[in-house]
Amino acid sequence: MVTIERQQVAPQSGPTRWPHTVVPQGGRQDKAMTKRMIFLVLPWLGNTDVLAQTQSSADAAATDTPAAADPFAELKSVLQKTWPHNRQVRLVFHGHSVPAGYFRTPQVRRFDSYPALVHQRLCDRYPTAVIDVCTTAIGGEHAADGAARFADDVLTLKPDVVFIDYSLNDRSIGLAAAEKAWRQMIEKAIADGVQVVLLTPTPDTREDILSGETPLARYAASVRSLGQEYGVPVVDSYAAFQKLAKQGQDLTLWMSQSNHPNRKGHQVVTDAILTLLQ
Repeated sequence: MVTIERQQVAPQSGPTRWPHTVVPQGGRQDKAMTKRMIFLVLPWLGNTDVLAQTQSSADAAATDTPAAADPFAELKSVLQKTWPHNRQVRLVFHGHSVPAGYFRTPQVRRFDSYPALVHQRLCDRYPTAVIDVCTTAIGGEHAADGAARFADDVLTLKPDVVFIDYSLNDRSIGLAAAEKAWRQMIEKAIADGVQVVLLTPTPDTREDILSGETPLARYAASVRSLGQEYGVPVVDSYAAFQKLAKQGQDLTLWMSQSNHPNRKGHQVVTDAILTLLQ
C-alpha cells in the first residue's frame, strides 16, 4: 500500500499530521465518464443497502437506461481478469486523520484503518487482481487544504477511484468554504475521468448523533446533496452510526477517542465501501 504523508502535528483534541511524501508512478488507464448517477450507501450492519437512482429519472426513461446501473461494472470486470490480461487498479483515499489511520492521538494504526481493510478485503475477493491503495490523507487537514493539493497529490497517481472524507475537520472552516472545496475536488476528478466517491463523516461523540441540528449532521447532509448534484456515489458512514445509536448502542465502543473510530468503527465504513466494489 503506497502512502503520501506530511509533517506530523499531534493535538489530543483532533486529527494530526504524519511525515514524508511518496508519490508512486503509473496507474489507471484513462477512460471516459459514463452516465452520471448517485449511489447512496447505507451500511446497516450486516444488512447494507445500496440505493441507486439516476440523476434524472425522466432521462433514464427516455433512453431506456436501467435506474440501478452499476458505475463500477467496468472496474469489477477489470478486477476479475487474470494475467496477462489484468492491469493494476488503484484506489486513493483522500482526507484527514481518520483515513490516515489515527486512533487515540498520537497512535497510528494504519492496518486497522478503513483504507487498509478495504485493500485486504478486495485482494481476498479478487485474488488475480493487482490492487494498489494509496492514502493521501493528512491528519488535521480540512477540505480547503485537501483541494489545494488535489491535482498534485491525488490525480498524479492516476487513480481508478478517489474516496474523499473531510467533514470532521471541515467544521473549522464553515459549511460554505467546505462545499466550495469539495466541489473543486469533485470537478477535477470528473474532468480527469476519475470515479469519485464521497463519504459522510464518522461520529464525534461530543455531538448528539441523533440530533439533526448538530454541525456534523449538517455537513453530512451537505455531502449527500453534493453526491446527488454531481451524480457520484455517497458512502453514508454517518447514517450507519446513527442507526447504531437508534438501536441503543454505546458508540464509544466503536471509537478510540471522541473523534476517531477504532477498528470496529473502521469496519463499519469498510463494509459500506465494499458494497460498491464486490
